[in-house]
Amino acid sequence: MKRSRLPGLTVLILLVFFYLPIVILVINSFNLHKYGGEWSGFTLKWYVRLFQDDAVWHALRNSLIIAGVSTAASTVLGTLAAYALHRSNDRFQKIHHGLIYMPLVLPDILMGMSLLLFFVAVGFQLGLTSICIAHITFCISYVAMVVLARLQDFDFSMMEAAYDLGANSWTATTRVLLPALAPGITAGALLAFTLSIDDFVITFFVAGPGSSTLPVHIYSMMKHSRFMPVINALSTLLLLVTFVAVGSSQLINKQKGADLP
Repeated sequence: MKRSRLPGLTVLILLVFFYLPIVILVINSFNLHKYGGEWSGFTLKWYVRLFQDDAVWHALRNSLIIAGVSTAASTVLGTLAAYALHRSNDRFQKIHHGLIYMPLVLPDILMGMSLLLFFVAVGFQLGLTSICIAHITFCISYVAMVVLARLQDFDFSMMEAAYDLGANSWTATTRVLLPALAPGITAGALLAFTLSIDDFVITFFVAGPGSSTLPVHIYSMMKHSRFMPVINALSTLLLLVTFVAVGSSQLINKQKGADLP
């Protein structure tokens, strides 16, 4: 029986649909033409202009600071929340699960507006701190979800065995529980970092003067067409960093697999 070419053709169409715009963006970052409508020659001046734009690097610094703080805080709080949810057996457990998972399904615009109204009501000044609090609020749910999935596969009899061998609570937690949960905690932290550094809608509502993050700054740049080539150059550099990070991760995993007996 002749194999159908439809599945392969469908995959090819999807790959072209997803990656062709990215290829066009990368090509236009080297295009001398200002608006990218036609190829006018190869140039690196958009990258030079990008590195001379202090506002972009200030926004990137803000994004990295916010992402680092929110990732650290949400990882700790999300891990504790997941452990509490897993070990709790009271009648309000379903309500607790609903409260943790609620930010996952709430529209970003609704969450951003509600956080803005809250900050204004309590007189909290908008800035980097308000953005960090907002990012921690929704990142906790993602970390808790990932760690909770890891906890469901953990055998707590290992903890009891550690207690029987003379370990106290701190030793059993740091030597038995945390190493077993490390993959889930790491995955949750990476997810929180990615969501934080990429967030636009919520940040747009709770950002104050001088606290613009990279996504918000790119949005303001897109209002002026003269900045489009610089945005293309910035996007290309972000793609390069992403590919290097993913490639390095794959090489590390491959090396670890090769070292195993």
